[in-house]
Amino acid sequence: MIIIIQCKDQVGLVADISRILSEARLNIISMREHVDKAENRFFMRLEVDGLADEVLLEAEMKAVLPDGAIIQVNPVPDKRIVVMVTKEYHCLADILIRNSFGTLGASVLCVIGNHDVLKKICDRFDIPFFLIPYHEDKAVSEQEIIAKIQAYNPDYIVLAKFMRILSPAFVANFPNRVINIHHSFLPAFAGANPYKQAFERGVKLIGATAHFVTDDLDEGPIIAQQIIPVNHSYTAADMVKSGKEIETAVLAKALRLVLNDRVFVYRNKTVVFE
Repeated sequence: MIIIIQCKDQVGLVADISRILSEARLNIISMREHVDKAENRFFMRLEVDGLADEVLLEAEMKAVLPDGAIIQVNPVPDKRIVVMVTKEYHCLADILIRNSFGTLGASVLCVIGNHDVLKKICDRFDIPFFLIPYHEDKAVSEQEIIAKIQAYNPDYIVLAKFMRILSPAFVANFPNRVINIHHSFLPAFAGANPYKQAFERGVKLIGATAHFVTDDLDEGPIIAQQIIPVNHSYTAADMVKSGKEIETAVLAKALRLVLNDRVFVYRNKTVVFE
């Protein structure tokens, strides 16, 4: 059983939580905690062994934790995701392979694309693909996408190189549920053509960033990042080729963390228990 807690910090929280678990005859297998002193915020992730009434356990914890505490007792272990794509295959292919072998930690419900380039690979893995191109009226296209997503009721939406900017109205439907992979080490080179920007700047490191999507372009809470070295011999095309490998790795790591309930979001930051 997994227990997730986020609340205001106060003296005695760990003792109170441990007492409740002990009285429920639950053995703590793993406990990770963090206090953000600047925000006076407490974060905890517990893995416990034993049987208990989940509703009663949550109620008992709410009774001793500060008002407004966020508690999840035994979140659904196998999440459900919808993937959105444009034309690039590398991140989608990795997700579909992991899904096929049962190592993703989630079930891919469908793939939505604004081009039909990636329909064939979805067909090979027997995953429904829906083509929803962007019209002149962006709001019309987004409403169609939202309706399709809501019909599947996923836990998360994964932008696996979905090369469109989502509107605030779209994001508002799925707060802290849209995960994007951006092809730079944010906050450097946000927006379009980051590898071209990096090449022109003459950087010696390039990277990728997985983050939750917010109204601010490429500025949402960061989940995972990674960098690799480059040098003067790299062309912009070389950077793109190397970048695809790191994008795939970073998105895979971010999904593993999120789907395993190891990521806490507060304001525009994350606490990640790896």
